[in-house]
Amino acid sequence: MKRFALIATLIMALAAGFGCAKKTTDEAPMSDTGISAEMQAAIDQITDARVYFAFDRFDLTPQYKEVLKAKADLMKTYSSIRVRIEGNCDARGTQEYNLALGEKRARVVYEYLVVLGVNPAQLEMISYGKENPAVDGTGEAAWSKNRRDEFRVIAH
Repeated sequence: MKRFALIATLIMALAAGFGCAKKTTDEAPMSDTGISAEMQAAIDQITDARVYFAFDRFDLTPQYKEVLKAKADLMKTYSSIRVRIEGNCDARGTQEYNLALGEKRARVVYEYLVVLGVNPAQLEMISYGKENPAVDGTGEAAWSKNRRDEFRVIAH
């Protein structure tokens, strides 16, 4: 009986120690993931917009330079954010060719972000070639959605 009372007392003491902390008014609101709402909004903006490419090309159009400028501004503001640039291709071409093209697409975005002032330590690249399609199917409608760079936040 004494052992039961001792165990119950220890359990209650531990439970009291893990109670909810009170939020002070000067703290930024936290999301379910434990990061501030502002940081989560920045992460969402960085990962939402993709960069698309023309067939067999890896040059940036003015439209996507603007998209990358917005990403760069956020990454400079939130310097703890690290991003993986993922280069992708459509289903045409050999696996080797598409891996090289996906790497060129990721590299051009990486270099442009660095020119805009993003710390290179915040960036990494990978090419998936044609192995990670966004849309299944054939024809230009599907292929155009697969020729892209995506952005994945890997640390914050």
